[in-house]
Amino acid sequence: MKDERRAYPRGEYKWPAVFKTKERSVSGVTLNVGPDGAFISCQDPSKLNEVGELIISIPDSKQVIRARAEVIWSNIHGPDDEISPRGMGVRFLRISGEDRKFIATAVLGQLKSLKVEPKLLDTLSTLIIDLSKGE
Repeated sequence: MKDERRAYPRGEYKWPAVFKTKERSVSGVTLNVGPDGAFISCQDPSKLNEVGELIISIPDSKQVIRARAEVIWSNIHGPDDEISPRGMGVRFLRISGEDRKFIATAVLGQLKSLKVEPKLLDTLSTLIIDLSKGE
């Protein structure tokens, strides 16, 4: 669940997502989300380094997360399976503190219920406290 290159752990959420660039719009669903990025499962992922607006809708909520994001991983031509699903990994370039806090809080709640190692939870807890100070 944790990639050592990531600053924050991710939670597994299937939230509808749309990635819009000047040229096109790609619809998909997140498979994992963290305060710094997400993986979007989709049939026609964008190319590496493409930058656009990412809109994530949270089911059963009026919450919509908007971020400027960059594609940092893309599985355009590879297999579409459990190990390597078709889609793209995005890094948030610009996201509001409120949206980042929402994601961090959701991930923290999910990971606490899975009883993951406390060190992973500390990074999210610290981020939430830091973001709360800015309110």
